[in-house]
Amino acid sequence: MSLSKKVFAACIALVISASSLAWDPREVGKLTKGAEETKAQLLSDDPSMQAFFDSAAAYVVIPTVGKAGFGIGGARGKGLLFEGGEPTAIVTLTQLTIGFQWGGQAYSEFLFFENAAALEHFKAGNYELGAQASAVAVTVGASADANYSNGVAIFTRAKGGLMYEASVGGQKFSVDLPD
Repeated sequence: MSLSKKVFAACIALVISASSLAWDPREVGKLTKGAEETKAQLLSDDPSMQAFFDSAAAYVVIPTVGKAGFGIGGARGKGLLFEGGEPTAIVTLTQLTIGFQWGGQAYSEFLFFENAAALEHFKAGNYELGAQASAVAVTVGASADANYSNGVAIFTRAKGGLMYEASVGGQKFSVDLPD
């Protein structure tokens, strides 16, 4: 392949990857519908979670995170950041784990920001939750035992699948704000 063809191919790849990161109103519409349905299911499971939605400076709803692993695992999901009840950014969760693990599962994830400082830190981009961060699995009354850690509270709601896991890893979040 000639140098000019390689440069052209690289330019095309750059344009495609840049456009996939752009704020797309159609994607926001689909994600909003999924987030609203997921929030309603969460509140149906545990109505006391409404207190977190009401008091948080902002929150993220990721309707579906797909996770799979066999020795090395990974997870990915896409959702929205809501401020004042309105979507303000697309959020992508990526997770890599290593250790004993086998299977696959799907779950929803919710992040609540206690204050503006925690929210701004998240929106600055490339936010990471290390292995020491823990999420509370949503069950009836789960919110009663939950607390903010470094200004963030994390909840997960199982959707399906089966995963055996004793692994270490972390989650990374990318935040795509509209132009």
